[in-house]
Amino acid sequence: MEILHDREDRLPASVSVASTIGVFDGVHIGHQAVFRQVREAADRLDVASAVVTFDTHPAYVVRPESAPRLLTTLDQKLELIAAQGIDYTYVIHFDPARAATNPEIFVEQVFVEALHARAIVVGEDFHFGKGRSGNVEGLREIGAEWDFEVHALELIRHSEEAREPVSSTKIRRALAGGDVDRAAQMLGRPYSVRGVVEAGDKRGSGIGFPTANLPVPKQMAWPADAVYAGWCERANGDRHPCAINIGRRPTFYEHTEQSLLEAHLIDFEGDLYGEQIDVSFVEFLRSERKFDGIEQLSAQLRADIAEARALLTAPRNY
Repeated sequence: MEILHDREDRLPASVSVASTIGVFDGVHIGHQAVFRQVREAADRLDVASAVVTFDTHPAYVVRPESAPRLLTTLDQKLELIAAQGIDYTYVIHFDPARAATNPEIFVEQVFVEALHARAIVVGEDFHFGKGRSGNVEGLREIGAEWDFEVHALELIRHSEEAREPVSSTKIRRALAGGDVDRAAQMLGRPYSVRGVVEAGDKRGSGIGFPTANLPVPKQMAWPADAVYAGWCERANGDRHPCAINIGRRPTFYEHTEQSLLEAHLIDFEGDLYGEQIDVSFVEFLRSERKFDGIEQLSAQLRADIAEARALLTAPRNY
């Protein structure tokens, strides 16, 4: 996949695309359905496929006081889009000037001049441009002028019983409640966070359970404080089962301002300091609680690791 940058890059005149546009935070199963339709439109029209997205969530510019926590970093999002078989991703630098662009000018600059769009696929609730004043009908009117198709898709539900369509907001709610299994159903994969392992206070090593301590930026979404079974993937592709604790470690500390993420890699020996890793959450094991001493804590950690090992060897479909 080739990455293009707003106001810097444009496709050669000989290249046209079928495209879509959105924040695509999480690249969940609803987004993936849109990408499939983009690829199908591209095949039908014999053009390339393209995704238009933003370098930051627009809410951080237009309403920073209520901006949501993110499910993916920009790098993660681009990797996930590439895995969907998309040819080009056009990354818009979203700032106050871009936020103030009216819908017609935005479409002309991005879809007409830069990408030569022949078709645009969006969700039925799509809004864009200054004050979110653009919508599907407005996009169709612009498409009639510039000769591109517009296809609006019905929103996806992750199960027949689901009352609401899949959304990044709904996934954040599931994570906040510790329901990582439900989040995975909507994402089509386990939820993961990425960071560089840093040195901690070695409490885990001191009792025989060394952990990789992963600082996660405050703007990223976290599952609720609890213990989870999951996976750790290193930059070299190595993947290890792990028991993950998110919390404030009440056995050791009475008061801690911020939760920590600590992952114990099962049957792993080595040094991860300074390495970038992805930690994914497969199953909730238990809530965090305070133990009456190291022996009781150690016994529980052994049980957590045994349960995580068993769960992670079982087949699972998303």
